[in-house]
Amino acid sequence: MRALVVAKAPVPGRVKTRLGAVIGMEAAARVAAAALLDTLAASRTAFDECHLALDGDLRGACSEPELRRELTGWLVHRQRGRSLGERLAHAHSDAAGPGPTVQIGMDTPQVRAADLRAAAAASTDETAVLGPALDGGWWVLALRDPTAAEGLAGVRMSRSDTYRSTRAALERAGLRVRSAPTLRDVDTAADAEMVAGGIGGGHFHRTWREVSR
Repeated sequence: MRALVVAKAPVPGRVKTRLGAVIGMEAAARVAAAALLDTLAASRTAFDECHLALDGDLRGACSEPELRRELTGWLVHRQRGRSLGERLAHAHSDAAGPGPTVQIGMDTPQVRAADLRAAAAASTDETAVLGPALDGGWWVLALRDPTAAEGLAGVRMSRSDTYRSTRAALERAGLRVRSAPTLRDVDTAADAEMVAGGIGGGHFHRTWREVSR
């Protein structure tokens, strides 16, 4: 079993730009870095083998020293592909190995190690696990066969129908699809406030409270 985190380097102006339009790009990048740190910690707690598919460079990123410490022992891959769907498909190929791969992004800092383990346990050779997000996307995908992710290359991401389209692509690959619990992605200030309010601690909770004062 392994974690596969797909993320952008939290550099101001490259991440959370919708949020940055409200709170400033530097603050938004700090929030993104905090969300990524919490996601990395949950993934490392859940699984011994952890992969990061990274878009960009951590040099000069917000919280660079903390991120590099958290990534000790991780396998870091450069994202490949033009579209996000292509990059996700390549990321699964790069992280391939026996047993389930549980892929997650950096927009759900409220995720717990138990959530990731549950997704892994519910997957089989014939069954994928896909977790819907409130905005119509999805936050987790657990697969045992990395070739099943090839269909993601044709899915248009960051849309209100992305979950439905992804589910259909997995079904066309011959898989049954089980749903994980629905989570809220952090895209806006309202999302951040809701998610931070439900977390008792961690990098994201602390950072959002600092930047939203």
